[in-house]
Amino acid sequence: MKTILLPLVDDDSAASATKTAFMIAQRFGSYIEGMFVRAPMPTMSHGPIPSHFLGQYRDFWDHNAERARQRFAAFMNAHNVPFREIGVRSDQPTAWWSEREGERDAVIGSYGRLFGLIVICRTPPEASPDWMGACEAALFYGGRPVIVSSGRVPETVGETVVVAWNGSTETARTLALGWPILRGARSIHVLSVSGASGGMVAGPSGEEVAAHLVRDGLNATARTVPAKGRSAATTLLAEARALGADLLVKGAFTRSRLQQMIFGGTTRQILAEADLPLLIAH
Repeated sequence: MKTILLPLVDDDSAASATKTAFMIAQRFGSYIEGMFVRAPMPTMSHGPIPSHFLGQYRDFWDHNAERARQRFAAFMNAHNVPFREIGVRSDQPTAWWSEREGERDAVIGSYGRLFGLIVICRTPPEASPDWMGACEAALFYGGRPVIVSSGRVPETVGETVVVAWNGSTETARTLALGWPILRGARSIHVLSVSGASGGMVAGPSGEEVAAHLVRDGLNATARTVPAKGRSAATTLLAEARALGADLLVKGAFTRSRLQQMIFGGTTRQILAEADLPLLIAH
């Protein structure tokens, strides 16, 4: 996780996401690239677009890009993170800023393939609703692990980790991709939920997962929690809060994305309701 892509928007979500990326970069000496994606210039099929409209359109995106850049630069300067191009080797965190044009989700999914980790802003309900699309683009098209920041600026990330184990291939892949972070955790709690729709699929038990983590030198324990009428997502989030977790590790979309859009599902509920950072992969 020596390279981190941080797609930013111009709202208060930037503070939490930037701090999350920075704390991970401190652990690994990572390069953080803050990125702003401008929407493409509009086109009309029935004649040219008025020049005054194009000017206003450019001004709008210039203003938003500059505000996002200023937030990012101010944070990095306050934390003594130098701006260095990616080709400059360093054992300490470094930063860079880039601006791209295109459909935001597509840019994040494509450009994100270059990075070891993508950190996505969880925007507040009253701000941009587009973060879920960006998150899914990173998951399905980036091929990289994704951390979704919480709604608040974290004090720690990855010290007390909860693994939402449901036996699935997706969660096993997420554990593998998140291994560098797991190695630095003080404690890892492998949690499974029984008696809930969307809880477990056929696969190894949480106890078996924890035993393998212990064999690899990690401080891991396992527990199966009864749902007691709650959804798997509600149960997992409640247990994570009770344990004081600062990172929830979960495989994304064990059920298909279409199924979850129609019927709901654990991944979508956790993405919508989690109040701690999520490490997810598909």
